Amino acid sequence: MRMRGAGLLALTTVLATTAACGSGSADSARPGGAPGGRTDVTAALYPLQWLAERVGGPDVAVTGLTKPGVEPHDLELTPVQVAGLEKTALVAYIKGVQPAVDEAVEQHAADRGFDAAAAVKTLPAVAGEEEHAGEEEHGHEVAYDPHIWLDPSRFATVATMLGDKLAAADPAHAQGYKDRAAKTAADLGALDGELTRGLSKCASTAIVTSHGAFGYLADRYKLRQIGISGLDPDAEPSPARLAEVAKVSKQEKVTTIFTETLVSPKVAEVLAQEVGAKTAVLDPVESQPASGDYLSAMRQNLTALQAALSCS
Repeated sequence: MRMRGAGLLALTTVLATTAACGSGSADSARPGGAPGGRTDVTAALYPLQWLAERVGGPDVAVTGLTKPGVEPHDLELTPVQVAGLEKTALVAYIKGVQPAVDEAVEQHAADRGFDAAAAVKTLPAVAGEEEHAGEEEHGHEVAYDPHIWLDPSRFATVATMLGDKLAAADPAHAQGYKDRAAKTAADLGALDGELTRGLSKCASTAIVTSHGAFGYLADRYKLRQIGISGLDPDAEPSPARLAEVAKVSKQEKVTTIFTETLVSPKVAEVLAQEVGAKTAVLDPVESQPASGDYLSAMRQNLTALQAALSCS
């Protein structure tokens, strides 16, 4: 997943060629400038793209590095995408989700990178006995869980910080950024309230998930996540891990095994059959939903959790 050796040399060559060719427009030639006088912002994955579009509004042109339907953890950047980092005013990313992005930002946009994980208090990468204690999480080179957007209260803090970052990058539109950031933070606060109320009275608190992406959601709403695999969705669970999850699921009388939109449901389906449970989708919102947006996807997650946990 990481770019090395000849690949880095090729990217450097492309960057040099792109810079020499120029953009052909006064707006786009200005550092961080986009056509129409807007500020060019790059977002590494969908949740940050949604946030940048909400906070940036008409004053920014947002480029998303991860296409809809693509598992963001596996993203490989094209030479053109890396070249674009040289010109963008701000790169919003979360260190630890996408190693290719982490490396490209460090090498080509270190002074313009906004690591959203640095704006909030993070949770440890391994959070409980049900996680893969001592197991290496391939692709994650940080000691924390990077899925911060699954706690709307933390994401509201990121929205406020993003507004400040955009205001600093484009002072002419500073007030607009700050106003939209405040509105977005308020919307996220309202979502947080809905989740808090909706999950406050449930018969069960154990959620069995395809991979351990939901640590922040579980922490915020007093649930207990049991991940079939760890933070990396590509990691294959060991037979011992599957046996442990099956054992805990039976003990907890789990009625639903959660699958995801971008991860194969086969392992979860086999586990569900073994423990006598059904399956349902719990979306980690790592990619743009087929319909709706981040807010609607999180509300759908609330509905799925309420059904699975018998919440009143």
